[in-house]
Amino acid sequence: MEEPGLYGERIVSATLTDVEEWSGKDRGDENFPVGVIVSARLRKHVHAFYAFARNADDIADSATLEPDDKIFRLNVMEDVLLGRRSTGSPSGTGLRDSLAETGVTADHARELLIAFRQDATKNRYESWDELYEYCRYSAMPVGRHVLDLHGESRDTWEPSDALCASLQVLNHVQDCAKDLKALNRCYLPRELTNKYRTAITDVASQMTSLAMREVFNDLLDHCDRLNTLGSALPRRVKDRKLRLETAIIVGLAKRLAKRLRAQDPLAMRVKLTPLDVAGAVIAALRFF
Repeated sequence: MEEPGLYGERIVSATLTDVEEWSGKDRGDENFPVGVIVSARLRKHVHAFYAFARNADDIADSATLEPDDKIFRLNVMEDVLLGRRSTGSPSGTGLRDSLAETGVTADHARELLIAFRQDATKNRYESWDELYEYCRYSAMPVGRHVLDLHGESRDTWEPSDALCASLQVLNHVQDCAKDLKALNRCYLPRELTNKYRTAITDVASQMTSLAMREVFNDLLDHCDRLNTLGSALPRRVKDRKLRLETAIIVGLAKRLAKRLRAQDPLAMRVKLTPLDVAGAVIAALRFF
């Protein structure tokens, strides 16, 4: 039997059979589902990584768990992933088996956990650089893992990193009202709210003010630049199906950025439409 774990002054039982807090979401709930088109031989491995990331994210975003509880659970997931603990995280076990079969490094999954531990304790961001550094751990490892799984070269990482960072920031703009209400967390940099003479508390409004619109547009300008860099990704990917999937994701990212400029993310949840998806697929077919 493993010894109880200690975090700060709080002792949490380390003999839990499952520390994971699944929210009920699956790949179909994401703006940009990954692993839909990839080769059948790799699909289970993409899904294993997704399950690990989804469960870790659900722990970090829990509205009921205390910060020390979240970090403890995330540590258990890492211990299971690395074989330091035999039980406690089914998705950690699944990903550990996947990595053993494919030879892909565990570093990408471990970097995700850095971001999720940060989410457990950090609710505000001061600058774009600080937010981008968060994306380095919260988003970029996802693309890198999928690329490594397909045996792609490292020259795909730069455009993938840009695209993944854009997807993350687009999601932050899209869900800023929900994040503030449910978790008192806001990723909008204070330097921008100060620059445009507004405040993070204005995110709780049911309509975007002119000043907050400037904050959103500033972030979307960053996303546009990242999407431009990310547009190089499909041309660098050798695997045919992955090339098509990355091209579709690039198209969806650009379309969501346009919708977030034209619609009010505080008054409604701005999201992609079936026509957006169809348009992105059609435009991506030239890469297949």
